Amino acid sequence: MDSFGRQHNYLRISLTEKCNLRCQYCMPEEGVQLTPKSELLTTQEIITLARLFVKEGVDKIRLTGGEPLIRPDVVDIVGELYKLEGLKTIAVTTNGINLTRLLPRLKEAGLNAINISLDTLVPAKFEFIVRRKGFHKVMEGIHKATELGYHPVKVNCVVMRGFNEDEVLDFVDFTKDLPLDVRFIEYMPFDGNKWNFKKMVSYKEMLDTIKQRWPELEKLPCETSSTAKSYKVPHFQGQISFITSMSEHFCGSCNRLRITADGNLKVCLFGNSEVSLRDHLRSGASEEELIQIIGAAVGRKKKQHAGMFNISRMKNRPMVLIEPALMSFPLCQDALQNSPNSKRWGHTFSHWLTLRASLPKQNGKASMKNKFTGHIFLPGSHPEKQWHIATGILQTQLQGYCVFQKDPSSTFDTKCLDASVGQVPVDCQSKEACSGSEFHTRDSGSCTRVPRASDNLTHTDEEGRATMVDIGGKPDSRRNAVAGAVVLLGEKAFGMVKQNQVKKGDVLAVAQIAGIQGAKLTSQLIPLCHNIPLYHVEVSLSLDEARHAVVIRSSCHTWGRTGVEMEALTAASLAALTVYDMCKAVTHDIVIQELKLISKTGGQRGDFSRV
Repeated sequence: MDSFGRQHNYLRISLTEKCNLRCQYCMPEEGVQLTPKSELLTTQEIITLARLFVKEGVDKIRLTGGEPLIRPDVVDIVGELYKLEGLKTIAVTTNGINLTRLLPRLKEAGLNAINISLDTLVPAKFEFIVRRKGFHKVMEGIHKATELGYHPVKVNCVVMRGFNEDEVLDFVDFTKDLPLDVRFIEYMPFDGNKWNFKKMVSYKEMLDTIKQRWPELEKLPCETSSTAKSYKVPHFQGQISFITSMSEHFCGSCNRLRITADGNLKVCLFGNSEVSLRDHLRSGASEEELIQIIGAAVGRKKKQHAGMFNISRMKNRPMVLIEPALMSFPLCQDALQNSPNSKRWGHTFSHWLTLRASLPKQNGKASMKNKFTGHIFLPGSHPEKQWHIATGILQTQLQGYCVFQKDPSSTFDTKCLDASVGQVPVDCQSKEACSGSEFHTRDSGSCTRVPRASDNLTHTDEEGRATMVDIGGKPDSRRNAVAGAVVLLGEKAFGMVKQNQVKKGDVLAVAQIAGIQGAKLTSQLIPLCHNIPLYHVEVSLSLDEARHAVVIRSSCHTWGRTGVEMEALTAASLAALTVYDMCKAVTHDIVIQELKLISKTGGQRGDFSRV
């Protein structure tokens, strides 16, 4: 019992840090650096600690991971736990991949409760997230559990805006004919997942959505120490629950303790305080000494966690090292902010603040100032030459200065454009002006009809700083946009995609889902884009035998005050990048080209069609 009178009778033990999936929100594709085996709890140490906790009043133990069912002796561990007098419940939280094969033996050994993690009911989306096939194995595991008499089978679903909040009703419907308890878990902050409040879908929002479909939804009674708020649609076999860790915490009735795979005791999931029971156990501590150590840790347990915003700033273990079943999907922008190649950029934000402050004071080779335009720029020999972009321009922007320096190795004709300049030359990318509102491209030799553009750069203010366009005064209209891209794969990779032999899975299906997700996340990926409702997104991928290519076409539709060109382009881009990612193990000689807007309709500037 802690200093607030809470009796702790529920212990969660992580059996391993390993996992047989490579979920994008949990670990990189190649895996993570694991704790050395010698530093993990042995089977005997797990049983010794479990026996000690049961002796002190714990009557429920849940086995977690990593993925607990990949531990070779998991059945033996369950069998040994079953022998502990006073232990009423032995549960497991699993991703379900190995469940069908192991469950009969686990049930015989004494396992009497199951939680299965499943965050989507769409097979292609599942494969996209976990980088492995296995959706049907998870579904088989769920059905196997119900067949063996586990009632209810708990299904854990972390709900995150922009990814799977549109499947909430489907998950409720999943309980119609099966004795399931689908548990909707609020997105929680942990080290490494770059928690964002805007991505959290609160239980009240989910509940309102569900009640619109099933107004007869009934609230079920629950135990005092329960973390779940449970509901049931009348005549459905199963039920649903909400784990409201963020919006309505249940710290006042918390009865849980956790032991990590390396033997550390955590008295609060969101706390960063840990005590190594492994070290004390291996140093020969007696049972009485261990009980005192555990009691002292529990006695220091706080009344409640620090709150969702403070938790997101606290240092804590990544969730894969606690309980990955509760981990949440990362934001796509996190992958951009923490690119594997980020070291090449070589400079932190603080460095740029220093550079920005010092540039106006420098002269000579370190920096130069054009006496006519006032532009500060870096000569080609400056270390900032690392900042290459595909066109061969060296670019950075410092407090309103627009800095361009031509790379001597590039044939690209560049111009330095001051943000305050009204006219933007149409030949800045080797385009020659055509009459009226057309421009001539050197590649095709044809003119593309373009509506007359604004005379100013709309995303900068009078002082040249980036700004978001105010669209409040614009009228609503129907807006459509179509974009496309082509991915040249080469003969070998193309053949494997065509035969669906790529190890990562169905390339076209996963890329299609990625494209749709990309369209929905555009405002988070492109800083100054507005967050607009999308009425429809369609992404199609076809195979071009002649070029050994995947041809991508995306379309977006909305009714609003700004266009969806960026959403369509982002969808095509993300689909193309996903094709590259899934095929790069076969060859790196993959080219993404022809990313372009094909057409758009609606808005004050009129329609556009590429001819």
